[in-house]
Amino acid sequence: RMAAAPPSYCFVAFPPCSKDGLVVFGKNSARPRDEVQEVVYFAAAAHDPGSKVECTYIEIEQVPKTHAVVLSRPSWLWGAEMGANEHGVCVANEAVVTREPASESEALLGMDLVRLGLERGATAKEALDVIVALLEEHGQGGNYYEDGSSCHTFQSAFLIVDRNEAWILETSGKYWAAEKITEGVKCICNQLSLTTKIDAEHPELRNYVRSQGWWNGDSDFNFSEVFSLADDHLACCSGRESLEKQGGDISAQAMIDVLRDKDSGVCVDSESFLTTASIVSVLPQDPSFPCVHYFTGTPDPSRSIFKPFIFVDDVKLVPKVQSPSFGNDDPAKKIPRFQEKPDRRHELYKAHEWARSLLENDQDKGQKLMRIMLDLEKQGLEAMEDILTRTEVLDPAEVVDLFYDCVDTELKFFK
Repeated sequence: RMAAAPPSYCFVAFPPCSKDGLVVFGKNSARPRDEVQEVVYFAAAAHDPGSKVECTYIEIEQVPKTHAVVLSRPSWLWGAEMGANEHGVCVANEAVVTREPASESEALLGMDLVRLGLERGATAKEALDVIVALLEEHGQGGNYYEDGSSCHTFQSAFLIVDRNEAWILETSGKYWAAEKITEGVKCICNQLSLTTKIDAEHPELRNYVRSQGWWNGDSDFNFSEVFSLADDHLACCSGRESLEKQGGDISAQAMIDVLRDKDSGVCVDSESFLTTASIVSVLPQDPSFPCVHYFTGTPDPSRSIFKPFIFVDDVKLVPKVQSPSFGNDDPAKKIPRFQEKPDRRHELYKAHEWARSLLENDQDKGQKLMRIMLDLEKQGLEAMEDILTRTEVLDPAEVVDLFYDCVDTELKFFK
């Protein structure tokens, strides 16, 4: 039996379901309970011809120019669970299990492909093209977890979004299919969801599945029926109903509420898995407005707050949500890998551990703290709403310290 994929959820909502010409994107990243996620920013960069980039397990060719990116990632790996770039592209991935066993050989992780798509794609379609080209060239494989005792491997699904459209990309090995979305609400989780509406696919996809005897070529080609293990392709999205209930008014706040919902299963808190970090992005369809990306940087969105980030030049770095770096001594970089687990907690993560014990041991104090935190979050949301509705152009100086200041204020409350 293959190990179950962690039950992460990703969402996108387009007008008319979302508010005032905004595309709203969100993801809860469900990962092993004790894994630390950090929020990191990398500026746009030019690279010398012939240079290489060291991903989690393998080195690949670098491109001449990479875009600025902000990422939420398990701090032991190179890639990301989710993130955005300076052009308003957002990408999130899901681990999925298909009838084809995922490769244990070290190659690109689905999470590496998230970052590579963001660094190299200025639109959702460009990011998709980057991801499938790299999949063709290098393949996907290797351990998804920081675990020296056993190798956990998965195939990947991606939600790739920009101001105009979204693509759902689902893969098995190097084979893939994708659906383009421009309206309504979509949810992807840790199961295949593409059926017969396929807008782009691997050129050899249908020949391959026929050669495997998985499809006879007579019936409609249904991607999840062909690639899922028996009975696995059930409708997975409890979260979608919660979003659709919002009517035509899905905002950042509505997306945050859905991500916090434990009853629906969208906010995972189980024996093996926890929502270790969350993101919500608001992408105005009018390109004269900036995109706003909210990150928690801490586990369990129902006990965390979403803090806004806007891309501007010289944005202030936030070491307090960055894990310590172990360089080449990192057990994730040495072979055999993961022989020990270093302490990867960042300052905000440690402050949250303290707050969590307070919530558990002194409910009155804990709830009071949570009210203060949510009030802080609300101020951030209102300030961003103001930026997205005013007529004058945003002055970059106004938001260069935005994410830094929010993290700083949050830490002060814990003190």
